Amino acid sequence: MKITASRVIRWSGLAAMAAGIIFAGIQPIHPPDVLSSVTTGTWAIITTLKTAMCLLILVGITGIYARQVEKAGWLGLAGFLLLILCWWLQSAYVFAETFIVPQLATSAPPFVVSFLGIASGNPGEMNIEPLPAIYSLGIGIPYMLGGLLFGIATLRAGILPRWAAGLLAVAAALTPAAALLPHDIQRLAEIPVGLAVAWLGYSLWSERREQALDPARGTGSRQLR
Repeated sequence: MKITASRVIRWSGLAAMAAGIIFAGIQPIHPPDVLSSVTTGTWAIITTLKTAMCLLILVGITGIYARQVEKAGWLGLAGFLLLILCWWLQSAYVFAETFIVPQLATSAPPFVVSFLGIASGNPGEMNIEPLPAIYSLGIGIPYMLGGLLFGIATLRAGILPRWAAGLLAVAAALTPAAALLPHDIQRLAEIPVGLAVAWLGYSLWSERREQALDPARGTGSRQLR
């Protein structure tokens, strides 16, 4: 099978779809961010899925941007770079949740408690700076601002579904409001973002699939000429 740019973009749509489904699906069943959770089987399964999700969403966002790069403009580029920064750093935190934190649950519980408190904004007694600051400035703000800008740019480009782009922009913009809610409820606010990413990914994959199934598309005008 010949590897072409259109095929790679189509595969990236599958990556975005899978990442969005995982992101939305794990929120209602995510274990509490407490010390007793990190040694459970549920924690191991969910954090492994999150690790895969971070890698898939980096590929997916890149494909979505590549599909509309000529029309997304500087707004789209800014949103894309912010989202890449956000999920690149997020992958490091999730990797630690998956492979490092469970190993320290017995030997260094104060560190684990403080690390788990980063996401909820309630770090423990142990000083683990600059990790909370990096999380806030490198993940929280780029997540909100990047999703908003990328959603608006996708909406303006008019190539992928406008409703999905609008959902991404609105859900990302409401992130600061969700931060005022209890952490367990905050997770539910992530579901619309996951659904928007999955929707954009499906659109990208199905669009390329239709073109692949109809190789004669686009040749009619040349034949008429």
